[in-house]
Amino acid sequence: MDLGSEAETVQSSAEKISATGEDRSISEPCVGMEFDSEEAAREFYSAYARQEGFVVRLDRCHRSETDNRILSRRFSCNKQGFYARPRNEKRPVRRPRVSIREGCEAMMLVKVNNHGKWVVTKFVKEHCHPLQVSAYLDNKTLESKDFKIQLLTRELQRHDKLCQLYRQLLLSLLESVEEQTEALSGKLELVVSSVKQLENDVEKPLDTH
Repeated sequence: MDLGSEAETVQSSAEKISATGEDRSISEPCVGMEFDSEEAAREFYSAYARQEGFVVRLDRCHRSETDNRILSRRFSCNKQGFYARPRNEKRPVRRPRVSIREGCEAMMLVKVNNHGKWVVTKFVKEHCHPLQVSAYLDNKTLESKDFKIQLLTRELQRHDKLCQLYRQLLLSLLESVEEQTEALSGKLELVVSSVKQLENDVEKPLDTH
């Protein structure tokens, strides 16, 4: 195993954590923006609404007189218009509902073109009421923190596995060194014994008889 390349991989993964966990902001709608379908346009405007701090209302649409298919759709703020009281005065008097509508004109209008694309033809950004951006941002911040914690936890687990692997490799290396040392010691003892035997043979007096 190449320990250097493994260390570089760990470092590279750690450096990518912050970039991976960052939120992607939704761009502001603009006239001319195209979508593949009405649903795609709705999902985009809903995501934009969550980012800005308001809720989308599926508003009026225009249909074809030939096949009744939808040709245009308006997505509005849920505070669009005003609550209309019932005209029938003979009904029992009920406690009036609390209306969330405040006459807001924020909206996005999309129309299908000859190529089947849904194009933004009108966009009104301004709202006549405060937006709940802080709550959304707080939630996104918490989600971002949780996501980064998960990434860091996985990275720590990876580090722990690498440390265990490095420990096993080190112990194996030490064991191998110890075996080699014992083998060399045995060979050295054999050499020393052979040298001593040779010296003894040389020092013996020659037999003249």
